[in-house]
Amino acid sequence: MVTGKPAHKQTYRVEGFTCAGCAAKFEKNVQHLDGVVDAKVNFGAAKITVYGETTKESVEKAGAFEGLRLTDDGMRKQEEEKEPFYMKYKHLLFSVFFILLAYSFPFTEIDNHQILSTLSFATAIVVGGFRLFQTGFKNLLKLEFDMRTLMTIAIIGAAFIGEWGEGAIVVLLFAISEVLESYSMDKARESIRSLMDIAPPQALIIRNGAELLVDAEEIEVGDMMIVKPGQKIAMDGDIVEGSSFVNQAAITGESVPVEKLHGDAVFAGTLNEEGYLKVKVTKRIEDTTLAKIIHLVEEAQGERAPSQAFVDVFAKYYTPIIMVIALLVAIIPPLLFAEEWSTWVYQGLSVLVVGCPCALVISTPVAIVTAIGNAAKNGILIKGGVYLEELGRLKAIAFDKTGTLTKGTPEVTDVILIGDAEEEELWTKMAALEYHSQHPLAHAFLKKAKELNIDYGDCEVVEFQSHTGKGISGRIGEDRYFLGVESLFANTPSTGIENLQRDGKTVMVFGIDDTPLALVAVADEVRETSREIIDSLHHLGIEQTVMLTGDHHNTAKSIGRTIGVKEIKAGLLPQDKLDFVKRYMNKYGKVAMVGDGINDAPALATSNVGIAMGGAGTDTALETADIALMNDDLTKLPYIIRLSRKTLTIIKQNISFAIGIKLLALLLVIPGWLTLWIAIFADMGATLLVTLNGLRLLRVRDRK
Repeated sequence: MVTGKPAHKQTYRVEGFTCAGCAAKFEKNVQHLDGVVDAKVNFGAAKITVYGETTKESVEKAGAFEGLRLTDDGMRKQEEEKEPFYMKYKHLLFSVFFILLAYSFPFTEIDNHQILSTLSFATAIVVGGFRLFQTGFKNLLKLEFDMRTLMTIAIIGAAFIGEWGEGAIVVLLFAISEVLESYSMDKARESIRSLMDIAPPQALIIRNGAELLVDAEEIEVGDMMIVKPGQKIAMDGDIVEGSSFVNQAAITGESVPVEKLHGDAVFAGTLNEEGYLKVKVTKRIEDTTLAKIIHLVEEAQGERAPSQAFVDVFAKYYTPIIMVIALLVAIIPPLLFAEEWSTWVYQGLSVLVVGCPCALVISTPVAIVTAIGNAAKNGILIKGGVYLEELGRLKAIAFDKTGTLTKGTPEVTDVILIGDAEEEELWTKMAALEYHSQHPLAHAFLKKAKELNIDYGDCEVVEFQSHTGKGISGRIGEDRYFLGVESLFANTPSTGIENLQRDGKTVMVFGIDDTPLALVAVADEVRETSREIIDSLHHLGIEQTVMLTGDHHNTAKSIGRTIGVKEIKAGLLPQDKLDFVKRYMNKYGKVAMVGDGINDAPALATSNVGIAMGGAGTDTALETADIALMNDDLTKLPYIIRLSRKTLTIIKQNISFAIGIKLLALLLVIPGWLTLWIAIFADMGATLLVTLNGLRLLRVRDRK
């Protein structure tokens, strides 16, 4: 692209994928279309993204070898016409019919029944393997060797040496194997595709004073939406009238409904259980939290995990090696030991069939897709297979304190005056300063000022400045006031501060220049589940848990003892947290950082796995973290570690099954016992085994 402009991008959903190899071939075909700059197939989500100028028809034509069909990507599942079973699988049914017919001829008194049987077997091969041969022959001409190329050579070879019956059975069983493989992947994908049905397709909107039932795609930002008791919410928005309890399980995974009041945000796909709500729409359908979740998870399902990357590279060299082995099996015994050519050519063809890499190629994606879908249904977004695998290898986990191990809603508990200043005057100035701050503690000051009926609106602050990790300052009248840590002041009474910190409270000092005027203690309540979570992680074998906080050491120590972390690091700036994470990575290897996704961004980005408290889908958490806990629920942490470890185990099992079964079948070549029947059953059996084993991840549940 010489203009430098970004290529036109179009995404389609793909129906008809039967195997990962076919998806790769489809991607390659589309990449070679005129006008296409690039194309990426997401096999896990059954989607293709095309960059460049081409038509939907051209892309669909590139998938004609597999009979692929395209539908436009969107938040609504396309209404598919249900094709009758006998029409969808007519080629299989015809193949079965001709095979049964061929086997029945020897039991009749018809002359030349052998010729009729051969003709029936040949018809079964052509009908059942038509699409297979279409691709296989093209690959042969291009010297591209994939599983369909192997099967094509094996079936032609079987017919060439007169094994028409076994060739027909191989065609039939291979077709059945692809149908079962396609079904299992669709089953894994459905865990995410079903999320599209969560939000209702229409909503009741007030326009020009009238209530109208409008399609979700046509609802605009700013529209007023009516949600009655028992109805699902169609769009993200803010409540402007009414209150209710809303079941957010579809978004956050939490089963207990959450109280929603005026001004609170609600999300598409959640259920209004009790009250009448009027909601102002804040996002279009493609931008809702639900849409982002579906998009992120589908993208994650397309990301190649390390084990999958290994399998892809292995399969690339594995297929040519199998072809060489098959050729050697076919020619060495007849050439060197004067064995029968027909016997050993047959054995070589059987090696080709048993060496088909279907099971190996699908062994990892089916597990990754299933696990990521399972996690999403429990309110956890895992943004790629690499992070899913890293979770299972964690040795240490670092936690931010505020909003992670604590509730993140601090409250002012104590005010100790130093000197003769009046408390109301001090509160006016402190609240005016904090009004300009973005720090989480600012809310506690403003809340307390409101409770005390302090009017700070007329108190003008100029030259406001934020001192990273220390506090804030600003000029009020003739003096410059500071509010923050004790190191901002030279003469702070340490005894009073230590007594408050010993109780687990954060102490801030307010004063002019070097003169302190008041001590303000703020406490952030520890989450009830924090201790239980830390104990669970230790029980799971996590070697090190550490709390990293900018708070004072005494406060941090009090909270750390309460929740049971093994190590406490206090008084840290964002850079310090980053340095500690790097240090733990050098010492323990795999380290996760759990934080709020904003203040802890450097540490989250550097760790092997960054886990953000999602705050019911805040954009920051969704964008910055490798994993987002949608309900700020740390009790999900042990669950996803168990899910990850189970996934790693199943991937290893699948790779072992796929290779082991084929090796056992190949050993049958030595005594000459390998047949095409055994070969195709070994291939189909391995494929079935790895897909069913991968689907076991749907059964992993949050023990909570």
